[in-house]
Amino acid sequence: MNWIFLRSASWLDTRAKFVASAPEGGTLLDLGSSDGSTLCHFAELRPDLHLFAADIAGQPQNYPTGCQFQRANLETEKLPWPDCSMNAITCMHLVEHLKSLDLLMEEAARLLKPGGCIYFETPHPKSLALPSLSGSAAGIVTMNFYDDPTHTQIVSTGALAQRARKHGLEVVSAGVSRNWLFAAAHLFSVFMPPKQRAVTHIHWIGWSSYLVARRPLNQKLPNIKLGI
Repeated sequence: MNWIFLRSASWLDTRAKFVASAPEGGTLLDLGSSDGSTLCHFAELRPDLHLFAADIAGQPQNYPTGCQFQRANLETEKLPWPDCSMNAITCMHLVEHLKSLDLLMEEAARLLKPGGCIYFETPHPKSLALPSLSGSAAGIVTMNFYDDPTHTQIVSTGALAQRARKHGLEVVSAGVSRNWLFAAAHLFSVFMPPKQRAVTHIHWIGWSSYLVARRPLNQKLPNIKLGI
């Protein structure tokens, strides 16, 4: 789906709604950018934004033109960008792969401009109880949390909120992440191939949860020693 079509209706997708709220010509950093598919959607929706990306591996050759990429282990390495340089940060389906979120939270809080926001998205705790796909569809989409062997822990929005506040951020909103077009398409999923059917099911049930936190205006961040 090309996100150009969401420019006038960003509310249809939870991620798009967040990206659409970034200021004109602002800066957006994507943490855990992977193959860049979501970053490319951001560029479709907001070609005016200056994009940055960080990932332990990443595929920067696939990222939007002009995107500045930094290869980094987000559990152990600080990022090269200066304090208060980002209007928005996205961190989607990363925290469940990490053993420690301390440095990631510290860096996000440091990099955000006053008033800047970070968007987290991660599997909902309900994913622990969902059955894995079976038959020819097995393994094509992560349905049960542990279908992905690189997942380490469920991180609830409550736990994310506590960590965000510890690092001086204030919670703006939290809930279930969906693309409502995909969710509506689930009504017709019987006619779809297995992968597309699974994707529409994920959006129908609300497989992912999200949390948005903000760096307060005119507030110094706490000095937290991580011990790393």
